[in-house]
Amino acid sequence: MSINGKANQLTQEMKDSDFHKFFIEELQDIYWAETHLIKALPKMQKAATSTQLANAIEKHLIETKKHVETLENVFELLEEKAKAKKCEAMAGILEEANVIVNDTEKDTMTRDAGIILAAQKVEHYEIATYGTLRVFAQHMGHTEIYDLLSETLKNEKETDVALTKLAESFVNEEAVAE
Repeated sequence: MSINGKANQLTQEMKDSDFHKFFIEELQDIYWAETHLIKALPKMQKAATSTQLANAIEKHLIETKKHVETLENVFELLEEKAKAKKCEAMAGILEEANVIVNDTEKDTMTRDAGIILAAQKVEHYEIATYGTLRVFAQHMGHTEIYDLLSETLKNEKETDVALTKLAESFVNEEAVAE
């Protein structure tokens, strides 16, 4: 058997492995999460009281669209169709975000603090997921996918830090004073 034949055999064996199938399912899960986040962020942006928070959410929306494109590239590299599998965790987090908006008074910093809380829950879920998926990719020898997921992970962490800074700069203090 030629070297290329062995490589192809290993690739097929990897594709047939339970771990590879699990990896694909988890990519489908985060793909669902990101596509549904694209629908949820405009609602959060509209509900925001402060311009700074609305702008941060708009930036996050643009980045989330890029994350979807990155995941589509990952599926292509894996020779898989980009398909979503319902992410129960993100569905719950987004439902909680709706409850926070509905349970807080319009045009208040309390609402903004709640929106930041909800957005950071989203970020922390994404950080955990991308952090793990990139290590899976690394262990399977998917160097390019590792790099793509690492870049997304870096972006998610930056968004989390930006939300923290926004909360600490004035939102939480003003919410306490209401």
